Amino acid sequence: MTQLSNNLTPSQDLPLKIIPLGGIGEIGLNMTLFQWGEDILVVDCGLMFPDAEMLGVDIMIPDMRYIQENRQKIRGLVLTHGHEDHIGAIPYFLREVNPPIYGTPLTLGLVAEKFREHELPEDPKLFPIQPKDTVQLGAFTVEFIQVTHSIVGGVGLGITTPVGRVVHTGDFKIDHTPVDGKVPDLSTFGEYGRKGTLALLSDSTNAERKGFTPSESEVGKAFQDVFAQAPGRIIIATFASNIHRIQQAVNAAVRTNRKVCLNGKSMVNNAAIALQLGYLHIPKDVWLEMDDIQNLPDQQVVLITTGSQGEPMSSLFRMSTGEHKQFQVHDGDTIILSSRVIPGNERAIGRVINNLFRQGAKVIYERVSDIHVSGHASQEELKLMINLVKPTFFIPVHGEYRHLVHHSILAEQLQIPKDRIFILEDGDILELTKDKGMRIGQVPAGRIYIAGKGQGPMDEVTIKDRQRLGRDGLLIVLLRVNKKTWELTHTPELFSMGFMSEEESPEVLEDLKRHIRETFESVIEELKEDENALKTRIRNSLRKFLFKNLERRPIVIPILLDQ
Repeated sequence: MTQLSNNLTPSQDLPLKIIPLGGIGEIGLNMTLFQWGEDILVVDCGLMFPDAEMLGVDIMIPDMRYIQENRQKIRGLVLTHGHEDHIGAIPYFLREVNPPIYGTPLTLGLVAEKFREHELPEDPKLFPIQPKDTVQLGAFTVEFIQVTHSIVGGVGLGITTPVGRVVHTGDFKIDHTPVDGKVPDLSTFGEYGRKGTLALLSDSTNAERKGFTPSESEVGKAFQDVFAQAPGRIIIATFASNIHRIQQAVNAAVRTNRKVCLNGKSMVNNAAIALQLGYLHIPKDVWLEMDDIQNLPDQQVVLITTGSQGEPMSSLFRMSTGEHKQFQVHDGDTIILSSRVIPGNERAIGRVINNLFRQGAKVIYERVSDIHVSGHASQEELKLMINLVKPTFFIPVHGEYRHLVHHSILAEQLQIPKDRIFILEDGDILELTKDKGMRIGQVPAGRIYIAGKGQGPMDEVTIKDRQRLGRDGLLIVLLRVNKKTWELTHTPELFSMGFMSEEESPEVLEDLKRHIRETFESVIEELKEDENALKTRIRNSLRKFLFKNLERRPIVIPILLDQ
C-alpha cells in the first residue's frame, strides 16, 4: 500500500474546484473535473442512452464547452472502469483535447475498441495502470485503489491536491468473495481516513437499498442450480461488459458438460478483449460458433447473448419474435435474463419475456429468481465507506437526485454536518479550502444529443419536432395557384403521414379543404406580395382549426405551386 505523507501542507492561496459535467442527478454521463489553478484533472467521460421518447437519438454525451474553453489546462483523463456511462463519450472528448488517458488494462482495451468503432487512429497516450499505482498529473497525485464492481478492473481514486486529499470511490460494492478473488482494498481507503481526507465523492446508485449487496459469486450458484435442472438449451442474456457473469456461465457450462456460443457483436468483442488480457478463461473445446451448436443435442447447448434490456435490434429481441436467422426458440429452452431492469426499459423487457413464453420457453428473470446481483453498494456498505474515509466534506455522486438525497441522509447519520454535505447539479462549481466549502457559480453543462457516428449534435428543437411527428403526424397542404391572378386553380390537396387518410375520415378532410380555401381567399389580397407570410397565415389558421375541432397538433407544411 502506498504510504501517504503526514506532511501535506494545504495551500491557502488557491481553492480546489470540483465541477461535475455529468453523472449528478442521473445515472449516466459521468464526468467530473478537479481544478486547481491552471491544472484540470478529468475523471471519467461517459455517455447516457436516450429515453424512448427521444426519437432518433442514439446516445447523449456531456456538454463539453468548459473543456473546449480550458483545453490547455487539461493534464489527464483518469478512468474508474470500462462501462459505457464512464468511457462512452471519449471519442467526442478527443475532438476537443488529447491528454494522456489512464485506466486498468480491460478499461483501456474497451477504449481502444471505441477508437476502431469510430475509425479514430489508436491513441498513443493510453497508459495502463494497476491498483496501488500512482501517477502525477499537474498539481494532482492520483492513486488507484482496488474496488469490486460488475466489471473487471474497477478502481477508486485517491487524489492528493495542494488543498487536501480527495477520495472518489468510482462505482463500487464491497464484495468479500469476488469471482476473481480480488477483494476491495479497504485498508487503503482507511489509510486516507487516518491521514485525513478533505472530501469524499461516493457512488449513490443503491442509496435507497438497506443492508448489503450480495456477492457476484451468488449468481454462479444460481446458474449452477438452473443448469443442473434445465432439460434443453440454455440462453443467457446479460450485459456484454460483465466479464465475471460470462465467466460464471462458462464455468457452469463446463461442470454440466455443455458447450458455449457467444452471440452479439459487443459480447464477442468484449470477450475477445478479456480473453487476450487474461480476465476470461474459456476452454478451446467449449467455445463454439453458432453454426456448430446447431448439430449438438439441446442439453449440451449454452448461448450467451446480448439483449437483456429488450433492445429492438438485439439478438434476444429477434429470437423472441422468431426473426433471428440462426437461432429459433422452442419448447424446452430455458432463458435467463441476468441483469437488472434499467428504469424506462420495463415495457420493452416485458414484451420480450411474454413473447419468449409464447414460444414455449421457460424464462427466468430478476423478479422470480436470484440470477442477478447489483454491482453497487447498498446502505451498510456506503456507511462503511464513509466511516473508513472520514471526510471533512461529503459529495454524493452517480445517481438520480433522490439517490443523492438518501446518500446525504446516511452521511448525516454518521455525524457529517449538514453544511459540509453538498448535493450538486451538473455544472456546479464547488470550491473547497481546508475547512470551508461553497458553491460559487456554474459552468456550461447539459446533454448533447447524438444521432449516428457521422452526424453532429442534434438540438432540442429537432427532438421536439420528431416527438410531434410521432404523436400527431405530418400534414402537407398543396395549393395550386395562378400567380398572375392569385386564384386557386384546383381544390386544395392534402397529403398526410401519421395524421389521417382519405379513407379514414373523408368528411373531416373535406372540412379541412374548405377551411384552407376560405383562409386563402380571405388573406390573399393582403399577403400576395409576401409568399412566406401567406404560408405562415395559412399554417397558423389550420393549426388552430385542427386543435379546436380534433385536438391534434400535426406539423403543417403549406406548399404553393404556380399553375
